[in-house]
Amino acid sequence: MVWHVKIFISFNVSAGKCFGGTTLKPYTIALKLKNSGYPIVIGYDFFKDIPQYLRKLSLAPTVPSGLGKDAVVISHALIERLHGARLSVALSKAGYTAKFFNVPQGEKSKSASCALKVIEKISAYDVNRKIFIIALGGGVIGDLSGFVAAIYKRGIPYIQIPTTLLAQIDSAIGGKTAIDLKYGKNLVGAFYQPKAVFADTKVLATLTPRQIRNGLAEAIKYGVIRDPVLFGFLEKKHASILQNDHQSITFVVKRCARIKADVVASDERETKGIRTILNFGHTAGHAIEAASNFRYHHGEAVALGMRVAARISALKGMLNAKDEARLNNLITSIGLPEKIQNTSLSKIMALMRHDKKFVAGRNRFVLACGIGEVKVVEGVPTKIITQAIQSIF
Repeated sequence: MVWHVKIFISFNVSAGKCFGGTTLKPYTIALKLKNSGYPIVIGYDFFKDIPQYLRKLSLAPTVPSGLGKDAVVISHALIERLHGARLSVALSKAGYTAKFFNVPQGEKSKSASCALKVIEKISAYDVNRKIFIIALGGGVIGDLSGFVAAIYKRGIPYIQIPTTLLAQIDSAIGGKTAIDLKYGKNLVGAFYQPKAVFADTKVLATLTPRQIRNGLAEAIKYGVIRDPVLFGFLEKKHASILQNDHQSITFVVKRCARIKADVVASDERETKGIRTILNFGHTAGHAIEAASNFRYHHGEAVALGMRVAARISALKGMLNAKDEARLNNLITSIGLPEKIQNTSLSKIMALMRHDKKFVAGRNRFVLACGIGEVKVVEGVPTKIITQAIQSIF
């Protein structure tokens, strides 16, 4: 079965403006949903102004003032050292309190045991307080924090302050919250939207080159699924992005966030087949990530997953050799993995069978028809999947 998915996206940010210089004032994307909505604020060096945006949000409707005043910040120790003091001072000046609960760094914090420990700590702290949660960190922190917010007291408000490129362009937007099981990633979770997302690209200066590359993998995904202009921009500008050129990075964050917001608005709970396109590279990528015991970071595994998806697309006659080569060359140029290591084909195939995107045991892949167009395809023959994965061992 093949699903043709089309979504028309209008941009207020142009590549031409970025090449010629653009203003970096905070730029707000309004994500509109059927029963709610929230702002995604993107800019450079507006971290100290975040509490002023919070004042405009109804974080605790039962509170007479309309705002909760006690922020529970879920993060990890390194992020708190880098950004915690600035956030605490800014919150305090605006009349909020801030209490940090740190978890260990890495994917293993997305576990049931870690989530319950955090909830126990929040419960002990939450006495005569009006709390909301702030997720301060990357994708792991965002997923864990959103999950905790969704289930504590049957749901409390939370906001996202993503501190990695990957989280700013992808995981912080859209309300997918989850923890992992030993059988696979994100198998326990909920759709639970934040009240706001604040992406200050200045914080990305603290990232390592590996973390920037990790985020660029997701940016490549957006180019393949819906935006040839973005893909071409990444081909031309990836070197300057890796050197932390904040204008180029901010442009990429804006472009990707706009696509993510429009896709989520069209299919919030992934029931129409539209939001599924965001999983390009993720079916094989999640399995590779878990099979390697998370030696691969998420973006690195997705990069390998995109190579697999492109090879499947080519083997099925959907993707021409030129576009497959463009995708693989961009992945390689950025410095993302070319070959799968530290695991086996059998382990990857076994984990892929637990993928939550599969329907009644029938596999489902997002495959490329070209740069900027994808299709959702069910029932890809195992022989083709195996051949595609083996091609990058």
